[in-house]
Amino acid sequence: MAFQQQLKQRNTGQLLNIAICGFLLLIYAPMLLHWVDGWLNKSISIEHEYFSHGIIGLPFAAYLIWLNRKKWYRLPDKTHPLGAVFLVTGGIFYLSGVPEWANLSLPTILMGLCLWFKGVKGLRLQAFALLLIFLATPTALPYLLVPYTLPLQSFIAGTAGFILNQLGMEVVVDGINIYVNGRIVEVAPYCAGLKMLFTTFYVSLMLLYWTDSLSSRRTTTWFLSSALIISITANIIRNTLLSFFHGTGREGAFTWLHDSWGGDLYSAGMLLLLVPLLNFLNNYFSTDLEMEPEAENLE
Repeated sequence: MAFQQQLKQRNTGQLLNIAICGFLLLIYAPMLLHWVDGWLNKSISIEHEYFSHGIIGLPFAAYLIWLNRKKWYRLPDKTHPLGAVFLVTGGIFYLSGVPEWANLSLPTILMGLCLWFKGVKGLRLQAFALLLIFLATPTALPYLLVPYTLPLQSFIAGTAGFILNQLGMEVVVDGINIYVNGRIVEVAPYCAGLKMLFTTFYVSLMLLYWTDSLSSRRTTTWFLSSALIISITANIIRNTLLSFFHGTGREGAFTWLHDSWGGDLYSAGMLLLLVPLLNFLNNYFSTDLEMEPEAENLE
């Protein structure tokens, strides 16, 4: 009888989870389709394009939640008071009619559900998946950062101008403007590489989690720092190429790299460099850790 009651409770819990997932899918499907369509066809606002990494991040987050389903069921049912707060807040956000708030309602409600059904342990279990969802949720953050990108814009313009000068081209740099053969190229705020930085950081987190490297502080610190340098360097090279193409009248190549799929191909190639980088760091630090006990034994 006890086994039958336990089985019945488990089946009821599974049905409840399925019902909740179905309800969330029903109300958020139009929003998610709008995001994906905007990211793929570049029909969404410039600020929201900065979160196009969600194309790979959101499916990966869903996959992680699915992998944790058995651990989720084994957790004891425990309601945390903050769960209700998050659920109510998320509902208000969704019904507000403000796009930014409606977007944020998704991770808010998901956090509320974790706390409501499984408490803090449930939130910890799904923490990384929720982080990926939150970081892929379009917000006004890029718009808020734009006023502070001027130093980065000037640095990129100056470095690109220096490289072109070394190639024998007549280049004049004035603040964020690059004059090549009398033709101007502006390193605008949205050309300062913020989108690439966002994507690089996001993909780096996914790689660290996938390789179980987040537990190593040294690997994480070195990898994220190196990824940041690679991203900035890649953006400098891209702006240098754009200035060269525009200054020499190669408008087809300029459009391909700036507005067409060439920019996506370039970003993908840069992101692929992160894989061997992480493998190298993992091997380097694992070898370093193996040598430390040997040194202690010699002493």
